[in-house]
Order: sequence, then structure tokens, then C-alpha cells
Amino acid sequence: MKPLPIDQLLAIDRQHVWHPYAAMPNNLPIFPIKSAQGVYLELEDGRILVDGMSSWWTCIHGYNHPRLNRAAREQMDCMSHVMFGGLTHQPAVQLAQRLVDITPEPLQQVFFCDSGSVSVEVAMKMAIQYWYNLGKPQKHRFLTIRGGYHGDTFDAMSVCDPVNGMHHLFNQVLRQQYFADKPQIPFWGVWNDSDVASFEQHLIANHDQIAAAIFEPVVQGAGGMWFYSPDYVRRVRELCDRYNVLLILDEIATGFGRTGKLFACEHAGIAPDILCIGKALSGGFMSLAATLTTAKISQVFSHGEAGVFMHGPTFMANPLACAVALESIAILESDDWQAKIQAIETQLKTELEPCRESSLVKDVRVLGAIGVVELHQPVEMATMQTQIVDQGVWLRPFGRLIYTMPPFIILPAELRRITQAMVALSR
Repeated sequence: MKPLPIDQLLAIDRQHVWHPYAAMPNNLPIFPIKSAQGVYLELEDGRILVDGMSSWWTCIHGYNHPRLNRAAREQMDCMSHVMFGGLTHQPAVQLAQRLVDITPEPLQQVFFCDSGSVSVEVAMKMAIQYWYNLGKPQKHRFLTIRGGYHGDTFDAMSVCDPVNGMHHLFNQVLRQQYFADKPQIPFWGVWNDSDVASFEQHLIANHDQIAAAIFEPVVQGAGGMWFYSPDYVRRVRELCDRYNVLLILDEIATGFGRTGKLFACEHAGIAPDILCIGKALSGGFMSLAATLTTAKISQVFSHGEAGVFMHGPTFMANPLACAVALESIAILESDDWQAKIQAIETQLKTELEPCRESSLVKDVRVLGAIGVVELHQPVEMATMQTQIVDQGVWLRPFGRLIYTMPPFIILPAELRRITQAMVALSR
């Protein structure tokens, strides 16, 4: 494939390529990437950027990692894809076993998906069909918390924040769900049961209709980068058990070490009935996700009307993606990832602290390898994105948030370039 000149590349892009959360034609700045290595992105014009986004939180080991590349090449020599209906293969089976090993008990069954949004759809369908199989078809709605985000497909959109989220335009056509108040006690705050009162009231009034509660544990990601008390997660687990409601935890953004624990629910010391994972699962190499559940839930499906779980993505358990995911987990386990996350957290706390001095800044918060500067007013993407690139870093602000979720391999000097840019942008 012969590379196009940059001007021609951009012209075709603006005419034909529809980017995420963009219009056609796209009037926002677009920066052509030539290559990526480690924590660096090389633009077609030769500029080098330090990546502070891990490609939407996926590339935890950085780019072009030799072990991931080798795993992919070895798997390609065997097979890149095969259907999963009626067939199985080594990468999927071994990855399923590893996921069972590293996720909280009693998660035992693994349903592979091809994206995070699909894993949420699968979790919600799984909960609905579970109750249907038990003769309770009226339990088909969901309880969640405001400020959440769970993806862009239809059922996933229905449990995103209906007012301040990205999908309010679709509210009239989405299934109506129950929304409890957003947790207010921060991650480091002193717990008070009043914070979970709204959630409990919804359960008291509607538990006969609720199939499951679903939310992101401890960290609300694209809904606002809010870090809330692990005690909230712990109390919700107790309430779900009391009112006979399943608990789905969305760890698509938080899984695989991002918060300082391998999975964010570990901060609360609890396990869900259904767990959604994705993003960093394959180290950002390929799209792959999974929905895990317990034997208690899965064993009900063979006795239901359908006799099976009614879902089956075409590319589920793609061998290439599964092989790379296995290697990504092995890399994580072979590195002292906890120490790396702790070092990143400490540096982010220190170097983002000057942002508090700006009158433009509402809050600064850090948890694990997540650093957030919240402004009083929304950022102007048309100008800020160019300013960010001009400072030699890659960040992707949204709403009122300038934030970083860098690769775990980032060095202090590289992270300092990101924090310096965030400080400058907040003034």
C-alpha cells in the first residue's frame, strides 16, 4: 500500500470518514498518525507526541510491544479466525481459564464478546433471560446510578445518564430504566449510609421489576471521571442480595489494574453476579471483551424455554484476539504493575496539584493511573486539541474534563510532559 500525501489523506478523510462523536464533514482538528512505539505517537508530519490516553484506556503496555506482536504472529501462522459455534480452540479456552483465575470468586463462566458495549448488552440479556427462566419475566428492568456510562449500543445507552450523558437525544426511544442519585462521598471520604438511600428506595419500590443493578464500581468513566467511595459498592452488594436483584459491574474501563487493584470491585472486597470487561483485556491490540458470570446463574439456562443463552456474536472468541489477550495478562503479571501504578498515582497527585490555583479549575482528583482536572466550563475542542498537540502530548478532553490515563510503562519524564501540559491548559 503506497502512502497518500498528507493533504490528500486529510481531504479523503474529511469527505468520507465519519469519526466518533463527530459531524460530517468533520470540522474538528484531525492528526494523521504514521506509527506508534512505546508511549509515543508519531504524526505523519514528523511530530512526536507522548500518549496520555492509552488509546481510550486500552494500550496499558504501550504500542508495538514485542511480546504482543510475537503472540499475534504466532497465532496468525495457525489461524486468525474461526467461528465459535460448535468449535473451540486453545486461545479461547486458556484465556477463559486465566480470566476465571484472576477475577473475583465465584465468577466461573466466560462469554466472549467483541466490544465493551456488546459485553454490557450480553450482561443485560443474561440477567433478563435468567429471571425469565425462573418464571419471573416481570423482572426485566435495570437500576443504575446517575453519572454512569456503559456504551453506545441501545440497551447500554438506556443505563447511561439520561440527562447529562451523551445519549439524551435518544431518550424517547430507549427502554426506561431506574436511576438512583449519583454517589456523593468521594473515594477517600468518610462513609455515611445516606449516600446509598436513593438506591435503596428504588429497590424497595421496584425490586419485583428489576432484573439487575448495573454500574461502574468506584470510578465513573466517560460519565464524568468521578471517584466514589468503595463503601457504596459494598452496601449495594448487600442491598441487591437483600432484595433478590442481580449485580452487574461494568469494569470495561477499570479492569486490569487501572485503579491500583486488578479490578476496581476489589477496593470494596465484593464480587458481582455478572462482570463486564474489555478495553485493556487485549492490551489495546485488538477489540475483545467478555462477560463473566457464576455457575448459579449459568446453570439455569439449560432448563429455560430456549434451553440456551440467546446470543452469539460472529467474531466472539476470535483466536487472534484471545492469544494476544493471554500474552497481555502474562505481561501484566510478570511486571510489578502495582508499583508502577503507585508511582504514576504519586506523580500525578504531586504534579497536578498546581492546577488547583487556577480560577478555571473546579476540582483535581487522582486514583491509580487516572488523573483528572475538572474545569468550571466545558473545553473548546476546536482550539484545545491543537494546543495539546502543540505541547507534544496527546490528550482527548471532553466536557469539562482534561484527564490522562497513560500506559503503565510510562516513565517519570514522559508523564511530566503530560502533567505540564494539563497544568498549562487549566490556566
